[in-house]
Amino acid sequence: MKRFILSAFLAAASLTSFGQSIIPQPVSLQQGSGKFQFTNQTQVVASTPEAKRLAGLLNQYLKKRTGAELKIVSKAPASNYIAFIEKTGLPAEGYELKATPQSVQISGKDAGLFYGLQSVMQLITGDAKPEIASVTIEDHPRFGYRGLMMDVGRHYMPLSFIKQMIDEMAMLKFNRFHWHLTEDQGWRLEIKKYPKLTQVGAYRDETLIGGYGDRMPQQFDGIKYGGFYTQDEAREVVKYAAERHITVIPEIELPGHATAALAAYPELGCTPGPFKVQTTWGVHKDVFCPKEETFQFLENVLTEVMDIFPSPYIHIGGDECPKDRWKESEFCQNLIKKENLKDEHGLQSYFIRRIEKFLNSKGRNIIGWDEILEGGLAPNATVMSWRGEEGGIAAAKENHDVIMSPNGYVYIDHYQSKDRKQEPLAIGGFLPLEKVYSYNPTPKELTAEQQKHIKGVQANLWTEYIPTAGKAQYMYFPRAMALAEVAWSPLNRKDFTEFSEQRLPVYLRKLEKRNLYFRVPEAIGMPKEDTLRGSQFTINLKAPVEGAKIYYTIDGYMPSEATYPYSKPISLTIPQNRRVDLKTIVVTPAGHRSIVSTTTLVNGTPMPDKQPKK
Repeated sequence: MKRFILSAFLAAASLTSFGQSIIPQPVSLQQGSGKFQFTNQTQVVASTPEAKRLAGLLNQYLKKRTGAELKIVSKAPASNYIAFIEKTGLPAEGYELKATPQSVQISGKDAGLFYGLQSVMQLITGDAKPEIASVTIEDHPRFGYRGLMMDVGRHYMPLSFIKQMIDEMAMLKFNRFHWHLTEDQGWRLEIKKYPKLTQVGAYRDETLIGGYGDRMPQQFDGIKYGGFYTQDEAREVVKYAAERHITVIPEIELPGHATAALAAYPELGCTPGPFKVQTTWGVHKDVFCPKEETFQFLENVLTEVMDIFPSPYIHIGGDECPKDRWKESEFCQNLIKKENLKDEHGLQSYFIRRIEKFLNSKGRNIIGWDEILEGGLAPNATVMSWRGEEGGIAAAKENHDVIMSPNGYVYIDHYQSKDRKQEPLAIGGFLPLEKVYSYNPTPKELTAEQQKHIKGVQANLWTEYIPTAGKAQYMYFPRAMALAEVAWSPLNRKDFTEFSEQRLPVYLRKLEKRNLYFRVPEAIGMPKEDTLRGSQFTINLKAPVEGAKIYYTIDGYMPSEATYPYSKPISLTIPQNRRVDLKTIVVTPAGHRSIVSTTTLVNGTPMPDKQPKK
């Protein structure tokens, strides 16, 4: 007789049992005894302008959570206080935190002090009677560049949501917001010198219904779609992010993904047009033509972009640029000969170098997708490696800085389950939480010296199939939490089981209380295998979100609140030559649901299910 016991991981003394749940995992965390309890007499000690600003952010957080605010003072009382202490000599962006029953002291400078505050806010438990368990933390990031990208070219996202995302990024200690602002399907940033970019380029006639190949011929909704950000709104985002130690990196796509711009200014193309803002996804053949009028246009656009965004980096795209129009263009072929270029790939390199030279002259550097390697890399360019790691490895070997962003690990527009019928429409692929968490951005193919050129890691959300803020949140979370730990925590502090079964459930419940949407993970302890064989099974489950409930069925029908609630281990005996389909669903306190997980338990060789009579 075979007996299987399938258990969720239960730590004997998990950190969460003491309320010490932080994402990303700190470098060092030592728990103490007792708790610091907030009272009406608790004071915040802040003696410098930055410390006072952070004290204000803490009060904003407490007011939203508890309705109370604390008195801010410049000198520490004997006890019952939270102190912001400016301290030098720590690693970049590092902080120290010590919580005792008498006080909470956060030490650091600039970003470090801010990140110490983010950890404090995560450590607070309880709403009616907030408290922090005693703890000593020493912490600093593994990588200096920790990024999330949001594509607003395919679908415009409201300003309020962008600010909300910046808040969540700050809590997770991300420090780069890559804002993908221009695309074939929409130009989203006001450029005063070229008003038609938003008057024409920000709006498409209609949008594709469903997936790219779902319906042939393709169907469209017939609804004009668009939107853009004014320069004042963009500056507002930059300021809001900077207050949270996040740099906003704008992306202006060139030389490809340019048809929205060409629809507004067709003279910038290699053919007379007409061009239109695209209503389908994918790569389109019409691109910027490398003539002087185009470079003057782009320099004028980038001048206004630089005036809005103080980021040292300007992202110029450089990816997916078809060469068809250049091959057909007499002007382009003559330019290739004139500049002694090898081919159209060399012409792309020429294009990128021209733009880089201009941006360098203004004190800025470029980031480009790894296609900018083709034809020769611009001298000071940073490469964002997305087609796997190969481009990043090649660039690092040439002593160029690299941001790792491989599509197999951090493209969070991909599906989160193999069962696509239960997931909202996505572009394709399969990227579960565990795979994101497993990523190590420093390839073994590089020497220790070359690995220094790996400056960080970034996840990208492309929005072809993400029309709403709610769906964007579903795709970001919880995978963004996994990436936060990849970007911040040392390798020896990473443990996916502990992360997903101990700290993540606590974090997701807090996220829900902040009215954010996320993909609810499946019940912890459900077998990963589709089929298990044996005669007896004992299955221990645990909720993946704090306070959530698990419901299950063994009769083949779908689980819901009307079926069995899980309260103790499920023990099943399977008769010879029979099978049982165990199905589970998770329902959070706010009513959000996981997909249905199914495992078939088989004993012997069961008879096939009888088909109902027609």
